[in-house]
Amino acid sequence: MKDNTLKYLLVMPAVLVVFATAIWPLIESLRLSFTVGRLNRPGSLDQYLGWENYSWAMLYEPAFWNSVQVTAIYTLVTVGLTTLLALGLAMLLVPGGRLRSGVQTLLILPFAMSPALIGVSFRFMFNPEFGLFDAFFGVLIPPLADVSWLANPTLAFSVCVMADVWGWIPFLTLVLIGGLASIPRDTIEAAQVDGAGGWRVFRDVTLPQLLPVLAVVIILKSIFSLKTFDQIYMLTNGGPGTATQTLSHYIYFNGMKYGQIGYASSVAWLMVIPMIFLTYAYAKFVFRKR
Repeated sequence: MKDNTLKYLLVMPAVLVVFATAIWPLIESLRLSFTVGRLNRPGSLDQYLGWENYSWAMLYEPAFWNSVQVTAIYTLVTVGLTTLLALGLAMLLVPGGRLRSGVQTLLILPFAMSPALIGVSFRFMFNPEFGLFDAFFGVLIPPLADVSWLANPTLAFSVCVMADVWGWIPFLTLVLIGGLASIPRDTIEAAQVDGAGGWRVFRDVTLPQLLPVLAVVIILKSIFSLKTFDQIYMLTNGGPGTATQTLSHYIYFNGMKYGQIGYASSVAWLMVIPMIFLTYAYAKFVFRKR
């Protein structure tokens, strides 16, 4: 009996920390989403409003749907590009792969940088006056010199995608290297003995066995792309205009700048819906053997 009590007492501090930092903020934000929730209006945090915040966002607010569109496109592009490039690098880095040592060295660099720092770095690198890329294009591709990358909606979005892909490739590559290492070598050797070339071995042997790991990688990257904020905030701050304003930035913009905590909380919970499905799918793949 004492042993049972002791194990619960030992785990209680961790449970309290999780409750205080994760569960309670979720519960409180859900409550605030049904209130007026204006920071400049005393008592509004307890003034019940019902579903009006949700209906206003979905039916009457074009900026909300713009952020949904930006987030969806951003997620699809970054997940697709990062997964493909990481898979290619992982194939190079498996035992016996080409350029292994050089690519492994390059993979270390993004790990030393936070997303916010990556955003600041790319903002300066794409500065049209003294940026690194401006000098690079000035020498090799003069027509692209002196281009205001972050002032053009399409180019600014492309820079955001580039920064995200650059920051995430190392992690996904290492995960895929682990997946490739788990594939039985005899299946590949059997296919090679039967006369299959490199592409056929990859398509018919390697890729089918790597699909579970790829699914986990895609789901995990989708979750982080959907909720990306700090990198966008430091790189473009949602601009120019709202061309790169993701849902997370839209929530911050309304909650912190305009003080609409109730409305921002409702949008945050709308963003939670796809997160729940992705998290469920991630858990299903990760714990499927259990």
